[in-house]
Formats: sequence, structure tokens, C-alpha cells
Amino acid sequence: MAIEISKEAHKTALASIQRYFAENMDDEIGNLEAGALLGFFLKEIGPAIYNQAVADAQTRMQARVMELDIEIHEEEFQYWTQRKRK
Repeated sequence: MAIEISKEAHKTALASIQRYFAENMDDEIGNLEAGALLGFFLKEIGPAIYNQAVADAQTRMQARVMELDIEIHEEEFQYWTQRKRK
């Protein structure tokens, strides 16, 4: 599965890459080069970040499922117990 970002995120990422090069490198980078670098990062590093995010979401969801019985537990056979209280 290819990692893709929205057009707006792509545009913002290109501007960020260009700014990073302008402020931190000895040379500036053009739009075409920034696009190629972004494509490389998305293809090479993107899956590692994506997979970690999925693993984090799974861990979080499993923790919530483990708490489900505590959060929504109902005592069984309570009719007579409750009736005695009235």
C-alpha cells in the first residue's frame, strides 16, 4: 500500500523542505528536487511511520477492549435484590 498525502499536505511539505534547506544547508533546493525528496521519504520512511501508527492504534484499542467489561458490566440476577431494597 503506497503512502499518500493530500495535495494541501504535499504543498506544505514541499515548502517546509525548501525552507529547511534554505535555513540549514549551504544550498537551496528547488520545487522539483523537494518533490523528489518528499517522494523518497514517503516511499522509504513512510511505511515505517505508518506501521508504527497502526501498532500504536492497535495497542490503544486492545487496552480499551480489555476495560470494556469493567466499564459496562451489569450485575446479573438483581431483580430480587433490588426488590428487597424497596
